[in-house]
Amino acid sequence: MPTPDQLYIDLLKKTLTFSIWPEPPMPIGYFSRRKSAMTQGLIRNVNKFLGKRGLTLGAVRDYTEEAREGGETWPGYADTMVGMKRLDNLEHCVRQVVADDVPGDLIETGVWRGGSCILMRGILKALGVTDRTVWVADSFQGLPLPEPDKYPSDAGDVHHAYDFLAVSEDTVRHNFERYGLLDDQVKFLKGFFADTLPDAPIEQVAVMRLDGDMYSSTMDALDNLYHKLSPGGFCIIDDYALPPCAEAVQDYRKAHGITEPLETIDNISKFWRKSA
Repeated sequence: MPTPDQLYIDLLKKTLTFSIWPEPPMPIGYFSRRKSAMTQGLIRNVNKFLGKRGLTLGAVRDYTEEAREGGETWPGYADTMVGMKRLDNLEHCVRQVVADDVPGDLIETGVWRGGSCILMRGILKALGVTDRTVWVADSFQGLPLPEPDKYPSDAGDVHHAYDFLAVSEDTVRHNFERYGLLDDQVKFLKGFFADTLPDAPIEQVAVMRLDGDMYSSTMDALDNLYHKLSPGGFCIIDDYALPPCAEAVQDYRKAHGITEPLETIDNISKFWRKSA
């Protein structure tokens, strides 16, 4: 029979992924990033026309439950886009470091609406852990512009143009509050990783979850956090399916002699456990 803490964590994951409700129609244009400039312009004009009359034109999105479970589509109403498989992995990692008494805090770099960090805080709450901090690291204004001269792998990257990925710190704080999980064990690091992580007041890390999409963001997180990861801790790479992210991980692992096997979480993400 599931324990009370497991029932709470399972419900928290289902709520964060919006998987216990059918997703309502989304406003037309909300996910128009792959449409032509002409189509996007038409959508904006239609929305503007309707908005003046207090109306919104919506559409039911076409996606499979398997795609949502694997975090393969951007959700409209969920507080996380990573899907249930990655949340299950995150729960496993947090529970394991607590059970094994691996020292250190928990951090996610690139938090969107804060769902994964909310889950980490909820797990600590359910397990009665009071001596670990959840670090919420994000620019809260979207992804940085690519620097192809410094990071050729990021040439042509367009993530910075997606307004959908820019979620304010106030919104993320409010999301924590809605779940009753905003307290002194939650700390925010606002800014691009290259600016905030080098001097972040983090002594040790037990779980680091990297969700930076780009080569630069992934490498900035690895450069500044991995040496703080305790033996027995976990390094989770959310965007390994994206070539620039995978290249950054491979380059870092090779440069630092990391040989622990990369384990698959789903079609997009991988992780490994640090042995020494």
